[in-house]
Amino acid sequence: MANNSLTGLTEQEAQEFHGFFTQSMSAFFGIVVFAHILAWMWRPWL
Repeated sequence: MANNSLTGLTEQEAQEFHGFFTQSMSAFFGIVVFAHILAWMWRPWL
């Protein structure tokens, strides 16, 4: 069976990768928001 995707991943592998990617991106943004809140509490910029 020929795999015509650009990445060489199957549909199942692509969905699994997407799940890990979105989970790690959400965690990263959560850390960023928390860091900004701490920085604002230390020195408010508004």
